[in-house]
Amino acid sequence: MEQEKNTQLKRSMKSRHLFMLSLGGVIGTGLFLNAGLTINQAGPGGAIVAFLAGGLLLYLVMVCLGELSVFMPVTGSFQEYATRFIGPGTGFMLGWMYWMCSAVTAGAEFTAAGVLMKRWFPHTPVWIWCLFFIVLLFSINALTTKAFAEAEYWFSGLKVLAVILFIIIGGAAVFGLIHMDGKPAPFFSNFTSGGGLFPKGFSIVFVTMMSVVFSYQGSEIIGIAAGESDDPVKNIPKAIRNVVFRILIFYVASVVILSALFPAIDLGLLKSPFVTVFDSVGIPYAADIMNVVILTAVLSVGNSCLYASTRLLWALSNNQMAHPAFGKLTKRGIPLNALFVSLGFSLLSLLTSVIAADTVFVFLMSVSGIAITITWMGIALSQFNFRRQYIKEGGKLENLQYRTPLYPFVPILCLIMCAVVLIYPLFDPTQRSAVLYGLGFMLLCYLYYYIRYGRVNKKTSTLPDVNSSLDVKAGEQ
Repeated sequence: MEQEKNTQLKRSMKSRHLFMLSLGGVIGTGLFLNAGLTINQAGPGGAIVAFLAGGLLLYLVMVCLGELSVFMPVTGSFQEYATRFIGPGTGFMLGWMYWMCSAVTAGAEFTAAGVLMKRWFPHTPVWIWCLFFIVLLFSINALTTKAFAEAEYWFSGLKVLAVILFIIIGGAAVFGLIHMDGKPAPFFSNFTSGGGLFPKGFSIVFVTMMSVVFSYQGSEIIGIAAGESDDPVKNIPKAIRNVVFRILIFYVASVVILSALFPAIDLGLLKSPFVTVFDSVGIPYAADIMNVVILTAVLSVGNSCLYASTRLLWALSNNQMAHPAFGKLTKRGIPLNALFVSLGFSLLSLLTSVIAADTVFVFLMSVSGIAITITWMGIALSQFNFRRQYIKEGGKLENLQYRTPLYPFVPILCLIMCAVVLIYPLFDPTQRSAVLYGLGFMLLCYLYYYIRYGRVNKKTSTLPDVNSSLDVKAGEQ
C-alpha cells in the first residue's frame, strides 16, 4: 500500500465513537471475570470501597486529561503532554511503556479469543482462531480510522447491553422478583455472612487496588483518539462527562449485586459469576450467550490496544523518539508501518507466553500493569505543569474551553492516590516483583533516553496561542 509523505491524521471520529471507545475500553475481563475474585479477596465492603476509590481516581485522571486534550488535541496525547510539560525523557518513557503495554495486551487477547472459541469448536487448534482474529483486527485497523471506530462502537455496545441486562436481572433476583434455582430472595444477607463486609480487614482494600486500577484502564484512550476526533472541543468534554459516571455505576452496581447474590467465598470458585446468574434464572443458552459477550469484550480490548499502540508509535516517530518510517501514513491516513510493528510485537509477546512463560512473558505483563498507573501519574503532573505555565504566559482561565475543577487539588490528589497504588504492593510479597519489574523498566527507559539523546533535545514547552482557545475544528494539530 502506497504511503504519503503527509504525516497528519484524519479527523473522522464522531462523538458517539469517542463515547463508546472510552466506555467499552474498560468493560472487559476485569468486570466479567475478575470482579468476583476481587469480592472473594476483599469481601463485599472491601470490593465496593476499592471500586469506588478506583472510580474516584479514574475521574481525577479523566478531568486532567480532558483539559489537556481539548486545548491540544494531538494523537500523541499523554506522551506529547509529558514531553512538553514534564520533560522529553518522561515523554519517551511514557510513550514506550504504554506502547509495550498496549501491544502485549493485544497479544494476550488474541490467545484469549482463541481459547474461548474452543467451547464451540473443541477440535480446532487455538492457533487457527488466533490467526483468524489477528487478520480480522489488522484489517479493521488498516482500512480507515472510521472503520476502527465503527467496529469498536458495536463491540462496546454489545458489552454495555450485557452489563445493563445483568444489573436488571441480578437486581430483580436480589429482591425476589426473579428466583435463582428456586431459592428465596437473598436480599443483602450475604453482606453480613462469612465474616461481614471486611472479612480480612480494611487493609486488603489497598492490596486489591492495583487490580481495580487495571480493570479501569482503557478510558485514557480518549486522549489518544482526540487527534482524530472531528470536533474535540465539543466531543471530548461530552465523552468524559458521560463515561466516568457510567463506568462507576456499571462496576459498583455489578459488584453490589454479585456480593448480594453469592457468598464471597463462593465467588472465588465461580469461573464467571455472570454466566451463573443468567443460567440460574433460567435464561436458555446462558453460558453460550455470555461466551459471545466475553469473546466480544476480548476482541474489543484487542482492537483498542492495537489502535492505541499504533498511534503512540506514530506519535513517538513524530517526536523523533522512534524511527521516521513509523510516522508515514497511507493515503487513507493510517500509520501502516506503525501498525505492522505493533502487531509484530503483539505476536512476539503471544509467542513468549508459550516459550518463556515464567520469564519474558511474566516480565512483559508486569511492566504492562505498572505502565497504566505511571501513565495516569504522567497525565496528572502534565496538567499541573500545563496550568501553571498557561497562567505564567498570560493565559486566561475563561479561554480554556474545558477546565480541570478544583485545581491544584485534583492533580495533586491524583498523584498521591497513584503513588499509594504503586507503593503499597511493595509490602505484599505476591505483588512486589511485578512492581519492581515495572519500575525497573521505567528507569531503563530514562537511562536509554539520556544515553541516546543526552540533554541536547531538552526543550521548554511552548503553548499554542494562550490568549484564545485553540481552533481545533479547522483540523490543526
